[in-house]
Formats: sequence, C-alpha cells, structure tokens
Amino acid sequence: MPSVRTKAVVAAVAAVVLALLATVARGPWQGTVMALQAADGSSGSGGSNPAPPVLVPVSGDPAGPTPTDAGIRAVLTALTKSPALGQPPAIAVVDALTGRALYGAGEDRAATPASTTKITTAVAGLTAPGPDHRIATRVVPGATPGTIVLVGGGDPTLTALDGKQYEGRYQPARLSDLAAATAAALKSAGTTQVKLHYDTTLYTGPAVHAIGPNENIAPVVSLMVDEGRTNPTVTGKESTRLSSPGADAAKKFADMLKAAGVAVDGAPTAGTAPAGGAPELASVQSPPMSAFVEQMLTVSDNDMAEALLRQVAIAKGQPVSFQGGTAAARQVLESLGAAYGASNLKDGSGLDKEDKLTPQTLVKTLSLAASPEHPELRPALTGLPIAGFTGTLSARYGPTGGAADAAGVVRAKTGSLTGVSTLSGVVRDRDGRLLAFAILADKVPGDADAARAVIDRMAAALADCGCTGS
Repeated sequence: MPSVRTKAVVAAVAAVVLALLATVARGPWQGTVMALQAADGSSGSGGSNPAPPVLVPVSGDPAGPTPTDAGIRAVLTALTKSPALGQPPAIAVVDALTGRALYGAGEDRAATPASTTKITTAVAGLTAPGPDHRIATRVVPGATPGTIVLVGGGDPTLTALDGKQYEGRYQPARLSDLAAATAAALKSAGTTQVKLHYDTTLYTGPAVHAIGPNENIAPVVSLMVDEGRTNPTVTGKESTRLSSPGADAAKKFADMLKAAGVAVDGAPTAGTAPAGGAPELASVQSPPMSAFVEQMLTVSDNDMAEALLRQVAIAKGQPVSFQGGTAAARQVLESLGAAYGASNLKDGSGLDKEDKLTPQTLVKTLSLAASPEHPELRPALTGLPIAGFTGTLSARYGPTGGAADAAGVVRAKTGSLTGVSTLSGVVRDRDGRLLAFAILADKVPGDADAARAVIDRMAAALADCGCTGS
C-alpha cells in the first residue's frame, strides 16, 4: 500500500500537472496559483486575476508536529559534508507559520546568496510600493512648443512588439499603444509634427551593474523596451543587450508615432520633462507588482529585479540607485522584522558577488511571506519555481539525482554564480508542516551541477522528513 508521503507527493505532482495544463490558456501566474490551491487546500477569488492563496490549510489542524533540530540534523548532516559543496553550506530551517527556528548550521554567516537575493527584493517591493502598484511610462509636452518628452518610469517590461512573446507570462504595456494614444492627443490639438526628447533622469548613480556589460542584464535605466534585449523573442544568454536602451526605446517610439500620423523632426534626443508636473498626453502602465514579482522570481529576471529595487527606493524616498535601493529594501525588511544581521546587499538581483545574506534573513523573509498577517506578500511564494515543473527548477528534481520524490513539492528560488550554488524556499514535510529553508553554498570548488544535485537532495530530505525524533 502506498505510504502517506507517497500519496501526498503523487497528489502534489498531479495538481501541478493540471495547473500547467491550465497554464497553456491562462498563463503561469494563474497556473502556479492553481497548483498551490490544489496542493494546499486554499482558494483564490477566481476570475482572470485570482488572489494569491495562503499557504496554510483553511480548516482543521494548521500543520503537523514540529520537526526537531536533532531530527533535521540527522537527515542533513551527511549531505552537508559532500565534496561537491567544497565547504559545508550555511543553512537555516524555520517553521514557516511561526518563524520559529528549527535547525541551523552557520545560519548567521553572511554568505554569497546569488539570485536568492530576489526573495528579499520581492518582499520589499510587495511592501513598498505594494502589490497593486503599476509603473507608468508617460508622454508629456516639452518646455518648448512643438516638443514632447517620453518619460521613463522604470518599466523594463514595456514592449515594442505585439506582446505575444510574453503570452502566458504577463501582460506588458505596449509602446505602440502609447504612440497611438499620443498621436491621437496631438492630432486632436492640430499637431502633426513634433520634436521628441526622452527622459531617463528618474534613476541616479551608475547604470551599468558592477559585473560590467553582460548578457544577463541591460544597463539599468528608467526607459527601455523588452528589457533592453537585442532580440526580445529569445531568452537567456542568446539575447545580447543594448548599450543605450533609452535611445533605442525613443527611436522605436518615433517610428510608431510616424506610423500613427505624427512626424518626428530629426532624431530623438535626451532631455527632461518640464518641472512642476506637466499634463500627460498619454501613458501606459506595467503589470501590477504582484504579477511583476511572480515573473521576476519564476524566471530569475535580473532586469525586473533591479527595476523593482528602484521602485522600493522611490517609495521610501531614497536615491533611485543600486545603493539607495538596497538601503530602502533593508529599511523595509527590518521594519517587518527580518533583521539583516551581517547581511549586506549591493543590488536587487544577486548578480554582484559582493552581496552577502545570512540564511536567517532569508528564512525570516519567507516566513513573513507565508504569514496570515501579510497576505500582500503571498506573490513572493506563489512566484517561486516549482521543483521539476516551472521556471529555474523545471529541469531539476528529475528521475536521476536522488531528489525526484520532491518534484512538485519543493518551491524555491535558485541561485548560481561561479563557485556559488544556493536554494531558498518552502516545502511541506511528511507530516504536513510548512518549512522555510535557505541553503547557501558559496565555496563550491568545481562542477555546479554536482553541487546543485546535493542541494536538491537536501530540500528533498526536508520534504521526506517527519524529523520529530530526539
């Protein structure tokens, strides 16, 4: 007869499969929500944008017995000594519902987190500016008659294409819609020819990430289309990045204005919108931060992460830069109770190898997102990749490697840099207890795949663990 754990795994996997089938028509955000609802017994509000579910049962005993330190230590210790990890990773495991510490090994050590940094960026953004916030891209009259200004608000998802390449992922604002609305407003006022300026002054500080020009991230500017990719229909390292995303966006906007019946005199030039809040000619808005966060986490999108960090800086009145954003995110998280300790972040994406996070900070942040007291933070969980099925975990937890039983059960953010392999997320153990965990291996000596396989087995061990023994 199948064990209780086997039945639970089969049910969870089946739920995710059904959700993924629904994704074909509804998109991964709704699909992920459906999977969590089916596996966790929670419910959304229905419709095209259902409310993210609470990751606790809605009736009965909220969870099974709590694992003990000794019980968790018994299943993890041998794995932490794997040569594939180089040195033992920094690890923390907490009861996600209460935040109570269950296990730690170097849990207060500030390690290089790689892209698990995006968990803290997500929770900061869902707090300030909040899950319903949208980023506006605007067009306003210029200071000189006959000029208009395209004003970047920091939306990297603004698309110059028809948006179909993002179907099933999110609904971006379209540059063509902004051009059509702008042209209509101009023509209604009798204007059919303009000079175009573009304003990228919202952000301050360096635009190029500390890692330098890189295929993983465009220059961080407040105006771009399709994340500054040279080929936005291609994902990953095959799509190189533009050196001047703002100028590229303005040129494409000028071409669209011409197609809509308004000629642009000369090439667009950099400029600033008039002070004092010039009246809008037209605007378009990004997806809400809830959907923005989910997409960013699922596919580990660096451009979205840095844009989100700057929205946090704006909301908290900090300089809109790498430094101001990280200071604002820390301010937000510490106000929620996620103490930083020795943590010290340099960006919002985790690309900077100088980033430092403690496992304690990560698991506390996840625990906040799971708390019934903070439903606004739920997208930080529903956006986490699902082991073996979605995002950056879709190719992991397969039939080889010793972690297949946790497919569909582990939901976690991955992280990978040279010499660094990390994983942080949530998992239900065999008894139904929801655990938040962070595993940060930042001394990996060689094969990243080998290190990832060991870390996946650690998360699988938590999933298969009652761990209530002494």
